[in-house]
Amino acid sequence: MVRRLRPVEVDFTETAPVRLVFAQRVTSSPEAVYRALAEDVEGWPRWFSAVSSAHPSDGGSGRLIRLRGGTRFEETILAAEPHEVYAYRVDATNAPGVRALVEEWRLAPDGASGTRVRWTVAADGTAAFRLVTRLSRAGLGRAFREAVRKLDRRIGSTHAR
Repeated sequence: MVRRLRPVEVDFTETAPVRLVFAQRVTSSPEAVYRALAEDVEGWPRWFSAVSSAHPSDGGSGRLIRLRGGTRFEETILAAEPHEVYAYRVDATNAPGVRALVEEWRLAPDGASGTRVRWTVAADGTAAFRLVTRLSRAGLGRAFREAVRKLDRRIGSTHAR
């Protein structure tokens, strides 16, 4: 069953009842990381193992995401500022208990050519959903670190050709 979520905006990343924030440095430039996040949506499954398929929708203003295990998201892109931020809101999902969800990827130069990648997951839902999300922090952190490392290697191998 697909349920519509509350239509929050990007500022929800600061006010959500559950906020999980993860950060990692990569050697790739902010420009290259941004391109992989925002412009190569269909490439997400090649570096983020939790994502089984990703497609732009609504003329590029949205995304259709499927996770391994069958969770589906219909998303609206809230912020797409080249080399700085990419954020999206989940509008509809088959995941139980969630009422609002925004993810934000912030990029900042780090060193001569690297990037500091910060991923914020902002969520609201039932008490059980909020608890499970908080308990998932360690696993989500591992998934984020693994994904960002794979993304960095992928960008590096693309530029090495």
